[in-house]
Amino acid sequence: MSLVNIKIEGVPYQVEAGLTILEAAKACGYEIPSLCTFNHGECNQGSCRVCLVEATGARGLVASCVYPVAEGMEIKISSPKAVEARRRSVELLLSNHNVNCQQCLKNGNCELLHVAQMTGAREGAYQGSHSETYLDELAPGLVRDTSKCILCGRCIARCQNAHGLGILGFENRGFKTFVSPAENRSFANSPCIQCGQCVSVCPTGALMEKSEIGKIDEAFRQGKHVVVQAAPAVRASLGEEFGYPIGTPVTGKMIAALRRLGFERVYDVNFGADLTIMEEGTELLHRLTEGGVLPMITSCSPGWVNYAEFNYGDLLPHLSSCKSPHQMQGAIIKSYWAQQMGYDPKDVFVVSVMPCVAKKGEKEREQEKVNGIPDVDAVITTRELGRMIRRGGIMFNRLPDEEWDQDIMGDYTGAGVIFGVTGGVMEAALRTVYFKLTGKEKESITFEEVRGHDAGIREAAIDINGTVVKVAIASGMKSASVLLDEIRAGKSEYQFIEIMGCPGGCINGGGQSYVRPCFLPNESDDILDTYKEKRAKALYTEDERQVIRQSHNNPQIIELYEKFLGEPNSHKAHELLHTSYAARERFA
Repeated sequence: MSLVNIKIEGVPYQVEAGLTILEAAKACGYEIPSLCTFNHGECNQGSCRVCLVEATGARGLVASCVYPVAEGMEIKISSPKAVEARRRSVELLLSNHNVNCQQCLKNGNCELLHVAQMTGAREGAYQGSHSETYLDELAPGLVRDTSKCILCGRCIARCQNAHGLGILGFENRGFKTFVSPAENRSFANSPCIQCGQCVSVCPTGALMEKSEIGKIDEAFRQGKHVVVQAAPAVRASLGEEFGYPIGTPVTGKMIAALRRLGFERVYDVNFGADLTIMEEGTELLHRLTEGGVLPMITSCSPGWVNYAEFNYGDLLPHLSSCKSPHQMQGAIIKSYWAQQMGYDPKDVFVVSVMPCVAKKGEKEREQEKVNGIPDVDAVITTRELGRMIRRGGIMFNRLPDEEWDQDIMGDYTGAGVIFGVTGGVMEAALRTVYFKLTGKEKESITFEEVRGHDAGIREAAIDINGTVVKVAIASGMKSASVLLDEIRAGKSEYQFIEIMGCPGGCINGGGQSYVRPCFLPNESDDILDTYKEKRAKALYTEDERQVIRQSHNNPQIIELYEKFLGEPNSHKAHELLHTSYAARERFA
């Protein structure tokens, strides 16, 4: 690593060569106002001009997010010229911005408001015409409000980098420019997979998940039996909403908060994850032994399912027919649980707390209903749950640690916990497939070969008592498309593939808590590189703490099959727990 000598405000420093001024300043303890610091300048166009500084060797002021340091460079951040220029840049952004901060769901996480406070920008400093704006609320999961867009391009870059998709782009030029799907279509009329990664990186409220808190309020008003279930990845992120370090598991406090919000039952979706493994593992074994379509691909990520239906309709037979865990559990709540409680399924209202925006659309699919009744009635994100807790006046940090309700369902294994990490579904399935093929438990319960938190492709050949199962794992559609193209070309050598829509899996879902370095002063400078690993560790640690770590050993799952479902992949199981897919036109 080569170093260069620079000066910031007259103080000498040595920094790594190749860094931008913005990165070098941060390493030296300076925070230059910026709107492009997420994921190492994912929108490094330098277009907002919020991070202007003076630097020797440059003509005038430079955008520090794109200008590299050089040997002997002297940088002035707080000179009157630089301070005034940054303030005016922010004021110009505010002049074309819908400044309804009190009604904006990004309030508290708005980077535009943050830099406005840093620079001392004045609201109304510039008066004039506003660009024409558009509000898109047609899609089940996403809302686009161009009146709050600052044209930074972060959403455009994230969609391309994570998925290789160009769903969002700049339309028109000059003062008429706005960000949208092609031809200013709604997200609902485009091949958007509804993953919500664009929401995760949007610095303002221009892109948001569609809130379903109002649906829950209405269910309570109607006197419904409102049951809540929370996905494994939520516990690894929810604490961030209340000031806990990233990766702090808050399972017990989350359960306590949900009870205080008035839910009749509080269940863990890990039970549904164990149920998914029983169904999916049995389906894989049938395909391996009876000549079914291979490779079989997991189906618990609705973003990935959407992508497959839009782009690989010819490969849909490769997808497992299993519903995702929360949909399976919702189906059981509205059938077996309702039956045991003596409730009419129509009076039961199931709420899923998910790290995922695409789950909002998943629950609306006709294939996810049984006798016309949806498995799940409302989906809220980790962030929405945080809002509900704050709205309820609940002091999260002071809550006791409580346990899940475990009547009829709710017990879970370590295998269910790791569903939230890329490779987790694969590992959970292999633990059960190993037992089914050998009749004994694997001595070392973990499958380290399939672990990893980064996006990309991992592969392994698992020897199970002489039967070699070749597997692959991908997260993010940019990586998944490589595996899918191999299948389409007849060159795939795998029997089983796990695909997750969001890079890193559900721990990095589009509904998780925002990772905004400017609001995380106690986190290390490398947090954008390590947050997925920290959240993943929280789930793997919980897996290790479980006494039972294989789905097929969950006593409540065993009882459910004995008393209600019969056996995995039975007629009743297919009726309640399995689904179907259909190719979709890219533009409706």
